[in-house]
Amino acid sequence: MTPAAKVTKNANGTLSVPDHVILPFIEGDGIGPDIWASAVRVFNAAVERAYGGQRKIEWLEVYAGEKAFNNTGEWLPTETTDTIADHLVSIKGPLTTPVGGGIRSLNVAIRQRLDLYVCQRPVRYFDGVPSPVKTPEKVNMVIFRENTEGIYAGIEFDHGSEDVIKLRNFLVEELGVEKIRFPDTSSLGIKPMSEEGSKRLSRAAIQYALDQNRQSVTLVHKGNIMKFTEGFFKKWGYEVADQEFADQTYSWARWEKTKEEQGTEAANAEQAAALEAGKILVKDCICDAFLQQILTRPAEYDVIATPNLNGDYVSDALAAQVGGIGIAPGANINYENGIAVFEATHGTAPKYAGQDKVNPGSVILSGEMMFRYMGWNEAADCIIAGLEKTIESKRVTYDFHRLMDGATKLRCSEFGSAIIENM
Repeated sequence: MTPAAKVTKNANGTLSVPDHVILPFIEGDGIGPDIWASAVRVFNAAVERAYGGQRKIEWLEVYAGEKAFNNTGEWLPTETTDTIADHLVSIKGPLTTPVGGGIRSLNVAIRQRLDLYVCQRPVRYFDGVPSPVKTPEKVNMVIFRENTEGIYAGIEFDHGSEDVIKLRNFLVEELGVEKIRFPDTSSLGIKPMSEEGSKRLSRAAIQYALDQNRQSVTLVHKGNIMKFTEGFFKKWGYEVADQEFADQTYSWARWEKTKEEQGTEAANAEQAAALEAGKILVKDCICDAFLQQILTRPAEYDVIATPNLNGDYVSDALAAQVGGIGIAPGANINYENGIAVFEATHGTAPKYAGQDKVNPGSVILSGEMMFRYMGWNEAADCIIAGLEKTIESKRVTYDFHRLMDGATKLRCSEFGSAIIENM
């Protein structure tokens, strides 16, 4: 086999993935070592099963979180994010939130430092997984959550500080703001949402929908109230659809225009003809209505594009419908430069650390996403087949075991072994 090499990007924007590839990983804090030990065996077995020795992964550990702090005094060394950027594709476990000042969230810091503007969360149901809803199998969505702007940009000023007084005075005295109800005790935050940031997210979501033969893209927003931020997120999303993907999509903005010019009947006929021709429908939904409708009619939604805070709520709400965040995968991706960090989406659960107890499904399915991103679909298929058969046989970790009749409880490591056996 050829020497191991990193993933690179071709001139046409596609990834070049060597058969013997180097992939950086961050083990993670708390339960991170437990779930990584189980997951990495699944990854290696899937590659071996799919390619019979023709492809192989060389894992390169990089450091963040407690292990990095203990070794270097830094929670997120620059060397770590430089290595991730240089190798393009990587995977990580959960990271702790540092105590004290400085970095508020290591996960957010990685996303912002590397400009990973898409938080991508696929949500689907696996037969046999306990669910609190009657028809979880109707949930099959992929969320594109904006990662770098909005409330999560972290532009906040503490109440009573010199900075918040300066900002408050500017808002009140220079801009005439009168809606700060309790100005003397208010903390203030700023919510930047740009045309560039909104459009690149919508562009990635629409292109993904086209590439994966999905049916629709929904822009989820609160633009009826926040008109110049989330309202423009919707407007800019429709502009991307109508100006950059006009031959491949049909948008509700186009429907409104036709309705205004020719009437409702003509607009409905135009939309029906577009969908019959195979175009993707680009629509929108106010976020509070969306949170209702994913419970009452989830089959109507497919790919979701949404600002940061909405995406945080929606991701976890949908994960609960299909069995919980313990098996919810995720990735942070810059579709323009190709850098992608796949990750467990749950927390560090320190009280379970070292017990070989928790469900490694989130990081395992994030690895499945990673393989598809790399074009190693056969290895990804092996993981799905192994996981489906394991859950169907009711051999599960404690979180599912307590909710399933007649199930066999497995340790974290045993669950990984069962997936390998069932590939």
